[in-house]
Formats: sequence, C-alpha cells, structure tokens
Amino acid sequence: MAKIRRPGPEDPLSGRATNGGEGYRPRVASHAAEVCEGRLWTRCGVSSEVAPLRAVMLAVPGAELDFPEPPDRWLMLERVDVDAMRRETEAIAASMRAHGVHVILHRPATPPPPNFLFMRDLFLMTPAGAVVGRMGAEQRAGEERHALLALASAGIPVVAAVHGSGTFEGADALWLDAKTVLVGVGRRTNREGYAQVRRVLASQGVEALAVTLPKGVQHLLGVVNLIDHDLAAVNAERLTRGIRGALERRGIRLIALEPSHETRWGRAMNFVTLRPRHVLMPAGAPEVRATLVRAGVVCEEVGVDQYLRAAGGLGCLTGILHRGA
Repeated sequence: MAKIRRPGPEDPLSGRATNGGEGYRPRVASHAAEVCEGRLWTRCGVSSEVAPLRAVMLAVPGAELDFPEPPDRWLMLERVDVDAMRRETEAIAASMRAHGVHVILHRPATPPPPNFLFMRDLFLMTPAGAVVGRMGAEQRAGEERHALLALASAGIPVVAAVHGSGTFEGADALWLDAKTVLVGVGRRTNREGYAQVRRVLASQGVEALAVTLPKGVQHLLGVVNLIDHDLAAVNAERLTRGIRGALERRGIRLIALEPSHETRWGRAMNFVTLRPRHVLMPAGAPEVRATLVRAGVVCEEVGVDQYLRAAGGLGCLTGILHRGA
C-alpha cells in the first residue's frame, strides 16, 4: 500500500507559480493592445465610418421570418421571400469579399426575433470592442442576447451592454472622426442609452455628441451617411439644424439628396462605404447614383429588394466589425 504523504506545516502554495512565485506571469498588455494583436481576440475595431472596410457580420435569414402575423406586427412593410433574401445576403457577401472584406455569415443556433437580420442596430463597434445595444421596440427585445452570442462566437470582445432603462441602437451612432461620435436621440435611442454609451466612449478618450432626431426617422443613419472624412450624403427632407451644424463644424461637405421614390422606398442613401469615396449601394437608384458619381464617388450596386420589404436597407443589415488602414 502506498504511503500517504501528509502535508507539513509549511504553506503548500508557497513559492508556486499559482501563488505568484517563479513562473507566474502578470498580464501587462492593455486590452486595446490585445485586440490589435489579434491573438486572444479577433482583430477588430472601428473609429471611422469611412476607413477601409475590413470585416463585417451578416445574419443569414432563417425560419424566424416565416411568422404568421401581419408584417406590420414585426415592424416590416411586406412579407419577405426568405429564399430570395438568402440569395441577396450571399450576393452582398460576395460583393464585399471582392473588395477584401472578411464576411462572417452568422446563423443563430435558435430562431431570434425577425429583425435580428438588421445587425447594424445591434451594436456599436469601438476601437476596443463592441457596445451591445438595447432595442427600443418591444418587437425587438431579446435580439441583444443573440447579438452577444454572435459576437462571442466570432471572437469579438464586448466592452459594454446598454441596460436598465436605457435603449440604444447602433444605427443611431456615427463616427465623425477618431475622437467624436454623433448619437441620434429619438424613438430608438433614449437619453439614458445615450448617457451609457457616452460614458463608455469617454473611457476610451472619445467624445459623444447628442442630436435630437426629427419625427419620422428610424435612425441617424437615415439622415446622414459618411462617404469620406470630409464628405457625407444627407437626407434633405430630414436634415435638422443640429445635425447640419455638427457636420459642417468639422468641415464635412454635404451632398443633399432630395426626397424621391429612390430615397424613401429604395433607401438609396442606406449604403455601405467600402473606403473613402467608394460605396456599395442598393441597386435601382439611378438618380442618386448619378448624384454621387458627379461628386466623385465610385458606386457599386447590389440588390436588396427583400430587405426593403422588411423596412431596412444595405447599411442596416451590415454589422461592421473592423475598419482600418
């Protein structure tokens, strides 16, 4: 029989690595440095709306869109053809990959609420990781949990999640420059949600500025979309004095898009900037495209008809994970 070794009076952890002895290695790198390194986390981060697009996440449409209720019950305009929408998703992914963008196609393990497909709303990416939102509509409650799972599965760090009485949706926040984020406060993002996001950004040395959104606007992204560091497309019908001032004070020139079928139904302004003055925009908007081309913008198109039926556009469905040089 083996002899039982009884511990002596000394501390069994004394001098061992687990107790800070030789071999223990203190963690010295900052979280931001670890994110940039891309070893512990997937390399990610955003501090610009126009720096070259490096990585995005798209939700693959699924059974959650086969709901029996009228479309308006789920904030949608018409019933969608799920198979056709999946083909649009694949075409969007292919268009982005052709420009070197890493596209993550996320398939939730369990059906999320139907509007989960609009991933831009679910989080705001910062240089250190994602701030997960809290949806403003009851129909979208619970999307946050699926967003957390999606980001975790992709190795994206979450630095905060809006909570309490706060509501915040990512399409209400735009990076004006590396130290300034403009946040639209309205139906989807309330003052408490803005205050929480402001505190998170302040901890990263970034200032958040609030502007009040006019009635009839879903998100700030429906009023302004940046094309370059000094150029933005704006919705002339919805542009407020506060939003105009915030842009012009930073030397951003405005391309005013007048109300039309292309901007209202076709969501032509709901594009994704691939790099400065180069955008991927919804197909079927020749007048808006011509206006952008005259301003020196390279425009590529992709179909989003099924997403339009669901009351969203190309920018709405694109969860941006990484932009950089």
